[in-house]
Amino acid sequence: MTVRKALALVIGAVMCTGVLATGCAREHAGASSQDAHAPGSSASPPPAPRPAPPRSFPRPLPGVGAVMRERLPAGTRQALVVTGETGSSSQARVVLYEQYPAEGWRAVAGPWPAHNGLRGWTDDHEAGDLHTPIGVFGLSDAGGRLPDPGTLLPYDEDPDFSVSGTGYLGEPLEGSFDYVVAIDYNRVPGTTPLDKTRPMGEDKGGGVWIHVDHDGPTNACVSLSEEHMRALLTALDPDKQPVVVMGPEEVLAR
Repeated sequence: MTVRKALALVIGAVMCTGVLATGCAREHAGASSQDAHAPGSSASPPPAPRPAPPRSFPRPLPGVGAVMRERLPAGTRQALVVTGETGSSSQARVVLYEQYPAEGWRAVAGPWPAHNGLRGWTDDHEAGDLHTPIGVFGLSDAGGRLPDPGTLLPYDEDPDFSVSGTGYLGEPLEGSFDYVVAIDYNRVPGTTPLDKTRPMGEDKGGGVWIHVDHDGPTNACVSLSEEHMRALLTALDPDKQPVVVMGPEEVLAR
């Protein structure tokens, strides 16, 4: 064999080996790529979708059922809830609530102890029956014998807010009208609590107020301690259209 032929054979063998090696590498790489996407491979599955957050609803006015809630004015964002122990009880519990857009109703003051009419509650109040009327009523005007403690309500300071004598338990009544918030039952809103105009007539009573407690039942009013009256007066805001929701517990819950 000549030297030229021997060289040719060596060069051909080297080239063949390179081509085979290159093809094997490509085939192996291709197989690996397919295996990475093949079913049952060890690759991580896509993340599961997150569950939707639980839905939340604004909190309704506590202790007040659908029937009484229907009576709330659409724009009301303050509600003083006066809950009687029973239909015949002259003792009650008072909480001031405010409404927040997403949260609903939230207590902002109270609970405070209170008194109401000597004979309890009625949904058909008449003058002198010694019952406190049941319902939803505006709180639009205030006044008293003492100076305005800083309320946003119209306030009438007047010496005519005076009372004397004794209550049904023999307790002194003096000072009971030092602070007053008029309940808009059979009265003209926007006037002093002393105004005696009775749109439904004298027989349906009037002059139903929230006033300073004298440690005993009232004729028809709701009474709070002097400290709590000041707190109420400074909390009420006419821009929030405040109301009082009042009655015995079983009636309010309907």
